[in-house]
Amino acid sequence: MTVGDLNILDREEFVAALGWIFEDSPWVAERTWIARPFANLDALHAAMIGELARAPRQEQLALLCAHPDLGTRARIGPASTDEQAGAGLDQLTPHEFEFLQEMNSAYRKKFGFPFLYALKGSTKHDILRALQLRLGASPEEEYDEALRQVQRIARFRLLDNVVEPIQEETS
Repeated sequence: MTVGDLNILDREEFVAALGWIFEDSPWVAERTWIARPFANLDALHAAMIGELARAPRQEQLALLCAHPDLGTRARIGPASTDEQAGAGLDQLTPHEFEFLQEMNSAYRKKFGFPFLYALKGSTKHDILRALQLRLGASPEEEYDEALRQVQRIARFRLLDNVVEPIQEETS
């Protein structure tokens, strides 16, 4: 699907196409629809991030909490499954899995939401290191970082699923 295709969808179709970009939070796509037409993928992403930024803290927190714990073996959405497998989280050793579960639990206890990390291009070692480091952040710092990570995750998902036509050069 192209940005042009998205621009002509009605609200229901737009939400059906993009409602999953922000984990279990189709309200982001629903509120973004009104900003059409989007000139390109960057404009679409910026509009979605704008809706996230304008949302009340409770909605933002619900969006953060909708994300699964990294390395979970519970049933998760296809996008999260693919992203976690791409980072090697489906191939953790038993020791790494136990460590990740302990760190996830400590993180969730301290901050009240799961550890969020845009996985694309990262290894399981990068992720485990980031989780350890971010446990030292203040609650407000980590809340802001979690929202930045959600924005990055959304960007990666858009890049993987929305095609921008190649611009022909004019002379």
